[in-house]
Amino acid sequence: MTKNTKIALGCGGAGCLGLILIVIIAAVLIVTGVIKAPGIYSPRSNYNYNYNYNSNRNSNYNSNTNLNSNRGSSSSTLSNDEKHKLFQAAYATKDNQLVLRMLTKIGFPNGTGDGFAKFTEEHIPWAMRNLEFMGTVNTAEKARAYFDAHIDD
Repeated sequence: MTKNTKIALGCGGAGCLGLILIVIIAAVLIVTGVIKAPGIYSPRSNYNYNYNYNSNRNSNYNSNTNLNSNRGSSSSTLSNDEKHKLFQAAYATKDNQLVLRMLTKIGFPNGTGDGFAKFTEEHIPWAMRNLEFMGTVNTAEKARAYFDAHIDD
């Protein structure tokens, strides 16, 4: 074996080891999520939505709402989408009177009733699909305006 043959074998071996090392590093980076491999991940496959709302204000709001009144409208006249919109708007106001009024309107007086647990479980996926609407009721004032405009629909 000549000197040139030894050099060629050494360079070839080092090149192969280097290539193997690059492949291993790339695989680790893909698995850990540092690199997104084309064709493996869809753009929305790893979507996280965090919504935090903190408010430090005091307000006095008095409402004389009779929750036992019969207005002639029932939850059966509202679509599921309309129920979720009222649900979101009422809770965004942080007003317990409005929340109770909304719960009665959508068919779950005082947060009870057949199907209420299922409805609340469905609300988060609904909210994720309706981010544009969520932006329209992202303050207590906007939420109250939406609620007042749609509670009697």
